[in-house]
Amino acid sequence: MNQADKLLSIKLIHTLIWAFFVAVIFYILYSGITDTITTYTWIGIGLIIGEGLVLLIFKMSCPLTVVARNYSDSKKDNFDIFLPNWLAKYNKLIFTSIFLIGLLVVLFRSLR
Repeated sequence: MNQADKLLSIKLIHTLIWAFFVAVIFYILYSGITDTITTYTWIGIGLIIGEGLVLLIFKMSCPLTVVARNYSDSKKDNFDIFLPNWLAKYNKLIFTSIFLIGLLVVLFRSLR
């Protein structure tokens, strides 16, 4: 497998994992808004917090980005994932904000 194929594989895997976590974030928000908080909501919150810890350990970079860096010299924010460059650039800000809103709504609903 050549370097381009390896980078393509990493981009595909990275995009699928990203989509999973985005779905989890929106599920948390949905659960809070609709007041349908279940065990899956709390598991989702745990998964997102776990992902946040991984990002902290890797200095705010996804481990797949670190691996992909071996196969590309690109300076683009989306070199390692199939997202528009603007979304890759602001990904953490956008989805952390949505997660925090969802988390606050879930906590508010759970504590009343």
